[in-house]
Amino acid sequence: MLCAPVAISYFLFFSGIRPASVNYGALMEVTPLQGSALNQADETIFRIRQLRGKWVLLSVGSSTCDEKCNKSLYFMRQVRTMQNAEKSRIERVWLIDDGEPPQNLQLAEDYKGMLFINAKDSKLLEELPAVESVRDHIYMIDPLGNLMMRFPKDPDPIQMAKDIKRLLKVSQIEHALNMPGTKH
Repeated sequence: MLCAPVAISYFLFFSGIRPASVNYGALMEVTPLQGSALNQADETIFRIRQLRGKWVLLSVGSSTCDEKCNKSLYFMRQVRTMQNAEKSRIERVWLIDDGEPPQNLQLAEDYKGMLFINAKDSKLLEELPAVESVRDHIYMIDPLGNLMMRFPKDPDPIQMAKDIKRLLKVSQIEHALNMPGTKH
């Protein structure tokens, strides 16, 4: 009788039966992002490793930032805000793929704190896998600079927030990075 749960778990494992995933975003093969781009705020080289120790929400769009782009930026801001006291653990990055500054100057004010990065011809864009277009997704990068999750086209921000809350709750990566004697 005591062995029944163990026997059942072995049976399920070896028969290939797996529980459904609890995450909303698609978990991806963990891939370090190596490319660089240009930070539009100060014209300096930007690399994902500069955000080491932070979770990163990343979106791609053109400088015209159409309705879909604006919705992605809005969702990233709101999902970060929903994390309450944990929101300081999250950075937001907008990769602008056409090399122009945002045409709507209000965007900088509306999305204060977001990094606006000129990624035209950047290897960063090539490193982002997409179903159809990189503009369709919001990506999640872990505190080590690894791409690890992609949210679907037209995402549900409530489900995104739940995934992120779960990640922040179980993650100790940032804490390990900040421990004395830890190599970065």
